[in-house]
Amino acid sequence: MRKIVLLMAIFFLVLPFLQAQDLILDSCQQWARQNYPLIKQYDLINKSEKYNLNNASKKYLPQLSLSARATYQSDVTSIEIPEQLQGMFDLEALSKDQYQAQIEVNQLIWDGGLTSSKKKLTKAESQIDRQKVEVELYAINDRVNQLFFGILLLNEQEKQLNLLSEELQRNYEKIGTFVENGVANEADLDALKVEQLNINQQKIQLKTSRKTYLQMLSMLTGVKIDESKNLQKPKVDFLSANDNNRPEIKLFDAQSKSFESQRALLNASNMPFVGAFLQGGYGKPGLNMLKNEFSPFYIGGVSFKWNLSNLYSRSDDLRKIEIGQHSVAVQKETFLFNQSMLTEQQKNEVDKMQQLIADDDEIIRLRENIKKSSEVKVANGTLTVTDLIRDINAESIARQNKAMHEIQLLLSVCNYKYTQGN
Repeated sequence: MRKIVLLMAIFFLVLPFLQAQDLILDSCQQWARQNYPLIKQYDLINKSEKYNLNNASKKYLPQLSLSARATYQSDVTSIEIPEQLQGMFDLEALSKDQYQAQIEVNQLIWDGGLTSSKKKLTKAESQIDRQKVEVELYAINDRVNQLFFGILLLNEQEKQLNLLSEELQRNYEKIGTFVENGVANEADLDALKVEQLNINQQKIQLKTSRKTYLQMLSMLTGVKIDESKNLQKPKVDFLSANDNNRPEIKLFDAQSKSFESQRALLNASNMPFVGAFLQGGYGKPGLNMLKNEFSPFYIGGVSFKWNLSNLYSRSDDLRKIEIGQHSVAVQKETFLFNQSMLTEQQKNEVDKMQQLIADDDEIIRLRENIKKSSEVKVANGTLTVTDLIRDINAESIARQNKAMHEIQLLLSVCNYKYTQGN
């Protein structure tokens, strides 16, 4: 019994820590990726690729065909024998009704690399489909980033509002003492009370916004994220020279490789085919047309086929492939150009945030000095409470600005890394 009580006590002590588990940005991104319905498309692409490759490989399996026919013809082949020789030969006239059933086996020996080229093209097209899915899945990271940092910013704003509320309450109690001593009046307390009510309203708005953001992040990740979860500020390295690893680059490369596979397939389709065949059957007549009876027969040999008509359109087909490759190259160049412009803009945004933060501490220090001076003046009766409230709010706004700039700096760095694919 004592062990059970001890275990229950430990559980209730640990429970608050479990409920307040920290959430990191990387985990949310991974959850969102796995939860997004499009992730199922990977399995469908892999299965489709497997079936297409299997079908291409079956081209080298023996091809079987079975045929049968029964015919009646108006005339048949006959041989006229001179009268003086008729006694020496006994030739039966062929029947006008004839029958034949046969099975044929064809074995491809060489197709000029057509099957191999089809397999390569299938793999190239499947890789394009996979990269298209990857591009869409990568875009989820940006949505997670906006929600995650939006919640962090709301948390910081609420924290500053709590500090402001405490500051107003402290001054409310101080002014209350002044009212009792006849130094201040009830209107001064009312002014402070109005500010406190305004702060409470702002808190309500912040909580509602944060609840909405948490619900959206929960839907995106498929994980229940509520007020008990503490979102941890990501530790990000500041800008460094990184290569562009965006999935769009791999998509362009996969598309270019697909055109190379199309060119190889076009060349292979203009090559001859070499195969072997075997026919076996039973019919009346058989291969001996002069023997008017049912008999088995077979034929075997090697076949050679070369369709030269494909050469008529080969040059145009090659030009179409070259145009497609140039189009992909232009799209890639355009994408990189836009990315370069965006990264420069994001670098400038990071620099701006760093410069703003460098001045925030000094602004806060000065605002705090002004507020303290105002408190002394109010106590001496040389400054109104309204002016004090203005200075208190100014200090709070300075602190909120610093908190906002810090979150915006982190978001700017994450946006830069997202743009670079890192």
